Amino acid sequence: MTPERWQEIDQLYQAALDQEAADRSKFISSACANDSELRREVESLLAAHEQAGSFISEPALRSAARLLASDQAKSLIGTTFAHYRIESILGAGGMGEVYLALDTRLNRKVALKLLPASFNNFANQLGRFEQEAQAASALNHPNIITIYEIGVVDGRHFTVTEFVEGETLREHMTNARMTVDEVLDIAAQIASALRAAHEAGIVHRDIKPENIMVRRDCVVKVLDFGLAKLTAQQLSAVDAQTMVQPTVQTNPGIVMGTVAYMSPEQARGADVDVRTDLWSLGVVLYEMVSGRVPFVGETPSHVIVSIFESEPLPLATAGQVPDEFQRIVSRALSKKREHRYQTAEGFLVDLKRLRQRMELDTAIERTSNPLAANPESITKIQYKAVATDDVAVGRASSGVAHLANTFKLNKTAWVVAGVLLTISLLVYGYWRYERKGREDTIHSIAVLPFENQTNDPDSDYLSDGISESLINHLSKLPHVKVSARSSSFKYKGKGVDLPEAARALGVDAILTGRIFQRGDTLVISVELMDARDQTQLWGEQYNRKRADVLLVQSAISSEIVERLRAHLSPNEQQQIAKRETVNLQAYELFLKGRFYSDKGGTENRKKAVDFYQQAIAVDPQYALAYAELSRSYDSLITNNELNPKEFTSKAEAAARRAVELDDNLAEGHLAMARIRRSAWDWPAAELEVKRAIELNPNLVAAHGAYATFLIVHEKREEAVAQLNRVKELDPISPSASDAVLTSLYLLRQNDQALEVAKKQLDADRNNADSHIGVGESYARLGRHREAIAAYQEAIKLGDDSPDAQMLLAAAYAKAGEREKAQAFIRRFESGNEYCSPVDLAVVHLALGDRDQALRSLEAAFAAHDQQLIWLRAAWQFDELHSDPRFQDLARRVGLLS
Repeated sequence: MTPERWQEIDQLYQAALDQEAADRSKFISSACANDSELRREVESLLAAHEQAGSFISEPALRSAARLLASDQAKSLIGTTFAHYRIESILGAGGMGEVYLALDTRLNRKVALKLLPASFNNFANQLGRFEQEAQAASALNHPNIITIYEIGVVDGRHFTVTEFVEGETLREHMTNARMTVDEVLDIAAQIASALRAAHEAGIVHRDIKPENIMVRRDCVVKVLDFGLAKLTAQQLSAVDAQTMVQPTVQTNPGIVMGTVAYMSPEQARGADVDVRTDLWSLGVVLYEMVSGRVPFVGETPSHVIVSIFESEPLPLATAGQVPDEFQRIVSRALSKKREHRYQTAEGFLVDLKRLRQRMELDTAIERTSNPLAANPESITKIQYKAVATDDVAVGRASSGVAHLANTFKLNKTAWVVAGVLLTISLLVYGYWRYERKGREDTIHSIAVLPFENQTNDPDSDYLSDGISESLINHLSKLPHVKVSARSSSFKYKGKGVDLPEAARALGVDAILTGRIFQRGDTLVISVELMDARDQTQLWGEQYNRKRADVLLVQSAISSEIVERLRAHLSPNEQQQIAKRETVNLQAYELFLKGRFYSDKGGTENRKKAVDFYQQAIAVDPQYALAYAELSRSYDSLITNNELNPKEFTSKAEAAARRAVELDDNLAEGHLAMARIRRSAWDWPAAELEVKRAIELNPNLVAAHGAYATFLIVHEKREEAVAQLNRVKELDPISPSASDAVLTSLYLLRQNDQALEVAKKQLDADRNNADSHIGVGESYARLGRHREAIAAYQEAIKLGDDSPDAQMLLAAAYAKAGEREKAQAFIRRFESGNEYCSPVDLAVVHLALGDRDQALRSLEAAFAAHDQQLIWLRAAWQFDELHSDPRFQDLARRVGLLS
């Protein structure tokens, strides 16, 4: 066929398209006259148009005209290619021609795509063609076109796919105005297809109406993976070598895709990920409702500028669109990737939820006004009434007759009953709607320790640190309970029964994760499960460079907040998304500090101090590192492991710097609260701890610190309320038992306290702190010999702190072994080892020397010893409360008005 002949065919075909469908046959007969071959060619093109519309991404048949007009092109219609008999051309694009063909072996219609023979000379184009086939063949989903075969015949590369009878989404939108419900249905099918593609490591990169077919039965098919990019997604940590490798990599800086549907990063020629497809779906969603694309311009360059700089017109201008629909579209079209939907699953869930709510609203509306929903029902009701009357005449004894007579005798009662029924249905529908909304909302969550699949214990700090960082980020949510680290980490290194863990932790949802590291690459897999019905709410796998770990954490936090359906103010959103540092080295040093701090023990706490100092040296703006440094100093001082004269000022300087750098950092205000408490500046201490709780309502340490404040001021009921909050947030950790134990001590319920302390000990007999707890309980009950044994065991297990030794000395004194108690006093009063004068006062009082005890307390006041905060709360000093000297001291410390 010569180019001139094809031009004649093309001109007649285009003219026929301009005719009404009913007039085309008459027009062609007249135009073709006696040229039967011309008529056959034009009718073949028209038949293809009617059967499949624009099967390929471009205006298909115009592209076919251009290709077939070339010298090399020749018509294959009526010929057999392999075992496929070609019937007509469906269309063509830059990557090849698509024909409607019959598979003669299986007797089914197929779409046969041929790469132009000339492309054999260009490796890149062949690679693209093979990449498309590889991408499509990796997918098996009802909303993705199915590939049947790929091969080469006589030097012509080809693929064979299912033939979709229907129209493109572009044509579907043009033919009729779409309802919101139809839009949601189509969008949900596209999102489902993308979810499957993304899970297989494939990014489509060219989602647009021309690449979406709508079958006659309304099933959607996503096609043309010609631009698909296969991501290097690790399939599993066990089989780390099995990666989905890209056949052809796009050169950096080259823009691929269709401009109006491009994401900002795609328009820049930057690397793309699944969120690019979700942006494009957002554009399609916007266009289906409004009839226009959100970003426009006179030229492609103007469109790109609009994508970068402009915001689309609100969809409210397109008619009645639910607010939630606008929110979904706005999120999909966020210019920053981290603010968009992070997965197709998240997009799909929101689309389905909105559609369900709209269906429920419609059902409620119809229930509330059935006559308006179906005007014919008026006639039906009248007919039924007449029929019932007729039956009543002949069969007065029947139940139907009784109802009919009742209806005739008391029409008002029936009207009232109908109104009551309608109201009941409305209330029930509203209750179901509201109940579903409440059930969809997650009110509590636990982040379990991420599994370190690198099989390198030295990497535990990273997996633990990421988990803990997520806990800290999510803890800032104002209306969501986040299980504390100490409880969640009880499940570290164990095969976890997630529903049982959720019950133990008292949460609605659980986040789990796995980390695999190879060289400079991290693979982080996360999954959020609704523990109430054991369904997955969200899951994602991140393949990133180690340097991007902070970005991944921010992305995970943002996605979880969306899954939790949490409504945040702009400031709260900023706090959740905030990264404490952008320096990876500083972050890793900080994680190591946290790792050692959480392990406990004097040496580990000192290691933590060292790592925090290193993190600050690398990033002097790292507010959280300053806060944790201050906390570590304070802990070492409180346990008599550092001299307060030297280190209190260092703890204060670190706390002040944390707040200066970030006034919205809860940990910084908590550090300041501890400093103000140690300085006996009680009003400032209370303000700081309340501010910490306001900023992070799930910060267990803040509730514990506030409980301490209330205890030392003998506000017992308020203290117990804070301790109960600690128990709620940290239900299966020692903190929870400690909270219960402290509450019992406050209420002087010492027998019950001993039982709790024994249970703590039974849970871990190698825990020195548990032995101390049992010893104190025995001491409160006057069972001093048993207290001695418990304290001795704690010291054997490694707690040789001055606190533990002075508790043992006091027990010796109460048990009558005065010389042993005095030996401890001589040892610590020698000055070779530091011991708080408050601890010395406890032993002097146990020996019966009240005056010496008061002198030690005065020495503590002179040294501004922070242990004096327990002056009125410590049970050992109960016998001094009536002494005027003690009362005067308590007033000077600020504990007595």
